[in-house]
Amino acid sequence: MMNVERGFLWGASSAPLQIEGNNVSSDWWAREESIPGMVPSGDAIDSYHRFPEDMRLLADAGLNAYRFGIEWARIEPRQGQISRAQLAHYRRMIDTARNLGLTPVVTLHHFTNPQWFAELGGWLADDAVDHFIRYVRTVIPILDGVEWVATINEPNMMTMMIEMARAAESGELPEWQSPTVEGAVQPLLPIPDPEVGRRFVEAHHAVRDLIRDATGAKVGWTVANQALTASPGNETKHREIQYALEDLYLEAARGDDFIGVQAYSTQQVDENGLVPHAPHPDNTLVGTAYRPDALGLAVRHTWEVTGGVPILVTENGIAIGDDARRISYTSGALSGLFSAMADSIDVRGYLHWTALDNYEWGHWEPTFGLIAVDRETFERTPKPSLAWLGDVARRGGLPA
Repeated sequence: MMNVERGFLWGASSAPLQIEGNNVSSDWWAREESIPGMVPSGDAIDSYHRFPEDMRLLADAGLNAYRFGIEWARIEPRQGQISRAQLAHYRRMIDTARNLGLTPVVTLHHFTNPQWFAELGGWLADDAVDHFIRYVRTVIPILDGVEWVATINEPNMMTMMIEMARAAESGELPEWQSPTVEGAVQPLLPIPDPEVGRRFVEAHHAVRDLIRDATGAKVGWTVANQALTASPGNETKHREIQYALEDLYLEAARGDDFIGVQAYSTQQVDENGLVPHAPHPDNTLVGTAYRPDALGLAVRHTWEVTGGVPILVTENGIAIGDDARRISYTSGALSGLFSAMADSIDVRGYLHWTALDNYEWGHWEPTFGLIAVDRETFERTPKPSLAWLGDVARRGGLPA
């Protein structure tokens, strides 16, 4: 079995709203009050206060990287009002990670916006990119020493979320459906509008060089990779769907220092579009098929479309209660990843989704974490999968 070189990132990932708790100035906090069926995030898992413990658990297990996000709504809770205390908080997170031997991979935008930004029209407003540029300029001073910066997480999913929120607020959807949890209504959602997607491309390109020039960091963004396949005779439909869902965003990464691959399962395309995952005992807690080979497929496709931009796996994991199956899934995913690397695809690291069981965008039931969390006491309990992944990291590869 292949072993990776020193310097390869082995870690886990998180998102601010899902773990911090009480992101009261964000549009998601407001949305939780207004959309039927959306369970509140509340205290989440209180990582805002407990991040040193969370990071130490990862480092002690043998991992060397942690991906976490900065919450725009905390930095700028009101338009033009900058919180110096919150900037200092996120700088403490960066310092804590580095002091523990964890390479920080910092995401500047992970799905959530300040509520004031949403009220101005959000990403569809004429001056949306200007607001984002101002926010990024505000954050740049605390990024000193950060080697990896992702500007925007999964812009393709955010484009879909904009349409989902519109449908939920207008009553077209009877109840909120998380984009990460497949249900009866999800396959009926439209494919993301490429024109909305191009707004995110504009925002990403607008800040990429600002960050590079000021920090020297490697800058990219992350894309939700579906590992789409075509049913016989539907290759043209497959290419159409794949462009709108994924390739538009991968093409935009061609000038980046890295591209974040985020893959969980595969999905087929027929003459009507995406085919819902058929019910099966092996399906995950979010309704997707058990497909550890998705990561290898996604990495190969990303490498091809981007023209050879270095790859950092920024999310890969499985929502499941059986931790032995998590280990089995991750082992299979890493086998596919190593196979791609053996074919000279440049992969710089693997960051598992997720570090801790957390709030899954309107739901609590799906458990992706390497660490279990008691939501009453916030006690952290590492799962066997954390020790297993730490051992893989120490070896630099899978056991023989």
